[in-house]
Amino acid sequence: MIDEVPTRVLLVMAAAFGGVIGSFLNVCIYRLPLGKSVVWPASACPYCRRELAWYENIPVLSYLALRGRCRSCHVTIGVQYPIVEALTAAMFALALWMYGPTPLFTSRVIFGCGLIVLFAIDLEHHLLPNAITLPGIVVGFAFSFLTEPGWMASIIGIAAGGGVLWVIAEVYYRVRREEGLGMGDVKMLAMIGAFVGWKLTLVALMMASLSGSLIGVVVIASRRGGMKYALPFGTFLALGAAAAATVGPAVLDWYMDFLR
Repeated sequence: MIDEVPTRVLLVMAAAFGGVIGSFLNVCIYRLPLGKSVVWPASACPYCRRELAWYENIPVLSYLALRGRCRSCHVTIGVQYPIVEALTAAMFALALWMYGPTPLFTSRVIFGCGLIVLFAIDLEHHLLPNAITLPGIVVGFAFSFLTEPGWMASIIGIAAGGGVLWVIAEVYYRVRREEGLGMGDVKMLAMIGAFVGWKLTLVALMMASLSGSLIGVVVIASRRGGMKYALPFGTFLALGAAAAATVGPAVLDWYMDFLR
């Protein structure tokens, strides 16, 4: 835990920095599916193309000050932008409170940023960019030499995470002769395995499958889709991975106690 005296100041600083990172994540969410660079050109209104001034890029506050509209063309700005910024700010503060200024804090916020981007892109485009998943595998494995889960659990997590979904996808294709899961899901679960190890990867997959099944039942029951309705499984993997990274160890302990 962080020392009592500077705790509030450090948490506020972490949240502020997280908000800035969240602003960059919004750029990634918008540009990666379009195949555009995330570093150039500067941020601009997607409608009138006017480059944004620095005071229009202040996380959350600029959105509130502009009342959710572009200053020039007055087109509505998507609510996704302040949500991502606020969520990232909260994640940085929570991670610092839980882990302190440690390598695990850095690992978890990098992991969380990747999950936020993948969640948002897959939800809208049904796409999980290699630009996030593949470097994520490498970064997660590299951090395993400094902190949990350890390099052995990480490499098993990569193999098991990617392997499990690949087998499921291959069996589904051979039985139904149509794709049920994309390779993006396989690479995303391998990335999750790199960061949290094989045990928590199984927890993430279980939670993702459960939540995906529940949402699928609701979609079918509401007659908004049939059995072949394509659900963006990457969004559920992101939720399952976030839960596994935070409450996963407690879930595993409870399960082991239950078995005993």
